[in-house]
Amino acid sequence: MEQQQLQLEEAYGADVEQSAASLEELPPDATALFKRLQRRLDSFGEVNLLAVEEYDTLHERHTHLQEQQDDLLQSIADLRTAINQINRKSRSRFKKAFTLINEQFEKIFPRLFSGGNARLVLTEPDDMLATGIDIEARPPGKKLQNINLLSGGEKALTAVALIFAIFQVKPSPFCLLDEVDAPLDHANIGRFNAMVREMAAISQFLIITHNPRTMEIADTLYGVAMEEPGVSRLVSVDMSAYAIAAERAEARGYC
Repeated sequence: MEQQQLQLEEAYGADVEQSAASLEELPPDATALFKRLQRRLDSFGEVNLLAVEEYDTLHERHTHLQEQQDDLLQSIADLRTAINQINRKSRSRFKKAFTLINEQFEKIFPRLFSGGNARLVLTEPDDMLATGIDIEARPPGKKLQNINLLSGGEKALTAVALIFAIFQVKPSPFCLLDEVDAPLDHANIGRFNAMVREMAAISQFLIITHNPRTMEIADTLYGVAMEEPGVSRLVSVDMSAYAIAAERAEARGYC
């Protein structure tokens, strides 16, 4: 009994005699309560002495992951803000460029066709970032219709009018035209050449053509000759030099 008393004092830090005296003052059902609490205490199992260290480790990892999550969420918010800003600028610039190009297109089209009218139409005007563009044209003597219903020559001349309209708004150093004059008739060739001459003041035009009238407006002609089978040779002619020589000869009375 002395050993049991010592073990109880060491385990619970209480004086056995005082505890026994206090038990006499408890109600009759206190013993059952103590037994129930003791069973719950025993059900806890062994005490994990490393629980505090494990908690600190997990808490540190949780804090690190939480910081990474916060950084990712902030990055997503910043990207969405940047995307919204880019979309606003894109809508504004697209609308401005579309308006300017449409104005020039409406002016150039009747010059190339010697009459008529044309315009650019947005397929989805409420969504500038996803909209397409339709071309509605009315050559002289015809009703307003989609460009797909025009003839080959009318399509070519309409496309040229659109290219020139874009160059009027934002010129490029070079413009390459590959046989765009092939489907044009005699009258349209003359208006096309006059427009190219005018546009040549702001851009350099490289035109691939088989039409002699278009060649006449060129400053320099380049041709590919095959004098021997399988051997190509580039031939160039400086038309401006011939024009100067012709003017001098005419001034001297030779022509």
